[in-house]
Amino acid sequence: MVMLGTRTVSDHVALAEIELCGELMIAASAAIGERLSADRIDEVLNVRVIAERTAVPRQADHRE
Repeated sequence: MVMLGTRTVSDHVALAEIELCGELMIAASAAIGERLSADRIDEVLNVRVIAERTAVPRQADHRE
């Protein structure tokens, strides 16, 4: 039996993902043009490049 009041770690992860998706949707709706740039996506998601070797992957790095 599953207790409805029980929270798990995945609840926190899911809520964080939902919040990030919401932030992206808000940014996309306010954007001029068809798409958000990789830099704008990184800005919305609060992704920072710390150093070249320890950099957080950017959206543009995953595109081929």
